[in-house]
Amino acid sequence: MASAKHLMPLIRLAADTAFPPRCPSCRGPVAADGNFCTDCFSKVRMIADPLCACCGVPFVISMEPGAWCPACLDTPPDFDMARAVMVYDAVSAPLVTALKFHDQWAGLTRYVQMMLGIGPTVLKGADLLIPVPLHWRRLWGRKYNQSALLAYGLAKQSGLVCAPALLQRVQRTKPQMRLDKAERARNVKHAFAVPEAARAAVVGKTIVLVDDVVTTGATANACARTLKKAGAKEVRVLAFARTVKE
Repeated sequence: MASAKHLMPLIRLAADTAFPPRCPSCRGPVAADGNFCTDCFSKVRMIADPLCACCGVPFVISMEPGAWCPACLDTPPDFDMARAVMVYDAVSAPLVTALKFHDQWAGLTRYVQMMLGIGPTVLKGADLLIPVPLHWRRLWGRKYNQSALLAYGLAKQSGLVCAPALLQRVQRTKPQMRLDKAERARNVKHAFAVPEAARAAVVGKTIVLVDDVVTTGATANACARTLKKAGAKEVRVLAFARTVKE
């Protein structure tokens, strides 16, 4: 009888024949799940140095290491550091939408690898990974939390503990996408809480908050503020994508 090891290539071939790998952005054919086609890959805007040492937004000119962007200098965020893999734009948005709303997880492993690639500074010395939570009603409708999928993938690869129960979304807020920066901040101001029974697990910890997209930072700020109020020592943010003002 053939072993599972010998059967796996046949199973993979059958799966690829029935469901051929597609580019996660344009849905064109590619060699393997999670791969971009050549055209889309050439358009992906990866975030790299020079960037703000605090929020991770890329600078358009060369800056000294450790420099903060004007926004962070003017109003320091509640989180201590944030990093993201790529700019959220017309090329990357379909990836997030597919993962978030359409149960398309084929690229999940690749996304986690990309986050690990830009995450050593964020993950170094961290104690816990916590995904940005969904309200239970939204989770019921969506069936899963895409940020939790990323967090569990990061936990598996990094050895850190993923602890989603330590932070809860206690208010069902409006979708953030149609709100401006000030409205987003008000919308999530009291949306999160650390359960009383979980506070001991948060006190003194360096926590990495995992999200799919950072837009204005309102949600990350609200989560970080809640975790620090519960006693967290430090809160960092690791996201797959983030919006960048042109």
